[in-house]
Amino acid sequence: MKTHIARALCAVLALAASAATAQSPSPANLQNTHPPGIDTAGMDTRTKPGDDFWAYGNGAWNAKTEIPADRSSWGISGELVELTTARVQALIQQTAKAKPGTEARKIGDYYSAYLDEATIAKKGLAPIQPTLARIAAIKDKKALAAEFGRELRADVDALNSTNFDTDHLFGLWVEQDLNDPNRYAPYLLQGGLGMPDRDYYLSANPHFVSDRAAYKAHIAKVLALAHIADPEGKAQRIFDLEMKIAQAHAPRAESEDVLKANNPWARTDFARKAPGLDWTAFFAAAGLSARPQFIVWHPKATTGESALVASEALETWKEYLAFHQLDDYSNVLPKPFADERFAFYSKTLSGIPEQQPRWKRAVNATNVSLGEAVGKLYVAKYFPPSSKAQIEGYVKDLIAAFRARIDRLDWMAPATKAEAKKKLDTLKVGVGYPDHWIDYSGLKVMPGDAFGNAYRASLFEYRRNLAKFGRPVDRGEWSMTPQTVNAVNLPVRNALNFPAAILQAPDFNPKNPIAMTLGATGATIGHEISHSFDDQGAQFDSQGRLRNWWTPQDLAHFQASGHALAVQYSQYHPFPDITLNGEQMLSENIADLAGLGAAYDAYRAANGGKEGPSQQGFTGDQQFFIAFSQSWRTKTREATARQRAVTDGHAPAEFRADTVRNLDAWYAAFGVKPGEKLYLAPDQRVRVW
Repeated sequence: MKTHIARALCAVLALAASAATAQSPSPANLQNTHPPGIDTAGMDTRTKPGDDFWAYGNGAWNAKTEIPADRSSWGISGELVELTTARVQALIQQTAKAKPGTEARKIGDYYSAYLDEATIAKKGLAPIQPTLARIAAIKDKKALAAEFGRELRADVDALNSTNFDTDHLFGLWVEQDLNDPNRYAPYLLQGGLGMPDRDYYLSANPHFVSDRAAYKAHIAKVLALAHIADPEGKAQRIFDLEMKIAQAHAPRAESEDVLKANNPWARTDFARKAPGLDWTAFFAAAGLSARPQFIVWHPKATTGESALVASEALETWKEYLAFHQLDDYSNVLPKPFADERFAFYSKTLSGIPEQQPRWKRAVNATNVSLGEAVGKLYVAKYFPPSSKAQIEGYVKDLIAAFRARIDRLDWMAPATKAEAKKKLDTLKVGVGYPDHWIDYSGLKVMPGDAFGNAYRASLFEYRRNLAKFGRPVDRGEWSMTPQTVNAVNLPVRNALNFPAAILQAPDFNPKNPIAMTLGATGATIGHEISHSFDDQGAQFDSQGRLRNWWTPQDLAHFQASGHALAVQYSQYHPFPDITLNGEQMLSENIADLAGLGAAYDAYRAANGGKEGPSQQGFTGDQQFFIAFSQSWRTKTREATARQRAVTDGHAPAEFRADTVRNLDAWYAAFGVKPGEKLYLAPDQRVRVW
């Protein structure tokens, strides 16, 4: 045990290392400098809107923009992430002077310890040796099952993830029960893969074949860095094991089908339905022995992975576990481990040529482990009450617009409309930040202990989730931090989160006319509202219960419209050898289409039902649609784009901008005619909501 004097010395050394390796951002770098209005300089008006609407709005910007060397893509979201990261760094650096033991000081100590590569290097592998020794001491399959349970973590949203890139054989999601909105349920999900998706293991695409070879080399390098004997032999066995895990996994499109995921299993069912793993030992080590029932999201994978525990050699599983522990914690181990993790996951798989500076990674790590504590500081500085009130007003306008669209549907029965309106009435919308914050008093953060802090933070989050069982469901809990540049719909709770960091210029600028604001931020708000009514969200009722509230005729019409949209997107080719999977991306595409339509209606309603005034040489309707196009301003490296086409539920940005081709108003605004590439005849335009 360290003495108090030693701890104090570590803190001083860590803070000194922070000052030496991470410069404080200048005040100018903390300002959002986006001017109001449309970025006309970034447009390519030589391109016909009806041929390529994304290029029309972004072509000049795309031609002159270089992706920063440490990023996989660049655009509006990337700019806001960079700005927010600099702001958060400045806020974190101020916490170094906070009183020891306070939440603010925990933030500062966590960041400083992560930043201090000298101390991390000095400790070497000592922090992870107890874990490696515990794995090496596993004598039988019962102890192996206990190890899997001990390292189980609850950090996954089942509706947005299909597998884990960690050592966890399974993943746990603690959320409102699909079948009973009054309680939390434990959801068990497939896991165990080191690469992003099963297709990386199973596809014959030459890019994936190359990635497989690189992954085997990566495994061997990590083991060699840890001075583990026979790294190549072990790497081959680990890879072969993961190949078998991948063969058991459900594909992405199937994983997103919530009806296939609703598989309640009693705890006592596992031994019969998924033999091979000692489930009693697993649940005991995971702290789940008291849970009488689970929802098994991937039953085939659960059965298959459990069988592999029995059929594969114990020593191979131990090699697998040791590698994944080293790989997972690479960023808090000596620099060669972090560099090797970057070389494979970022450089090889995503095409990123340069690693982010350590201070950015320290900010990201602190956000992960103490996200809401950092979020308190962020919103106090950068999200004024006036912005929150304005966005909340837009949310009300968008909900009203969506309600009006429901009223106008000539194909929907009154009973179905009533149920849809109930969902709008009970929608829980969070703007900027949550109603209440996570209490981090139980998280121990030690100066100079980067590895220990990361491990304890992961365990803290797991135990925080386990503590939900038996408590009332909290529909106001957030799944994102306020400093996240994103937004989310939580269909199981019928709730939305709009973090403060995404509510910034250029998408949200209080000085913009409402046409531009609703074309950009309004479409985002409409998108998230519409997720409650996409192919997955529409299966949940107003309380978040998985229940069919549709008449058979209405459901058939809705599904036919969704199929038409899936077919439309399955015709897009981001690369000659890759075609988009319209079914995989259907939820997001329905939300894009319905959200944009509702945002357009809200913009028109705000102008008394008429077109907004002209500005910058564009009519009000043109401003609306150009703002939408520019909100998808993104340039992506090829390797990353290929990865996302396989693993992501979202279409690439340029195709999301093409959502406009399904709205009649876009054709009128730009005079789009037959023969232009995006033109669809009126009867081919998809109308969902």
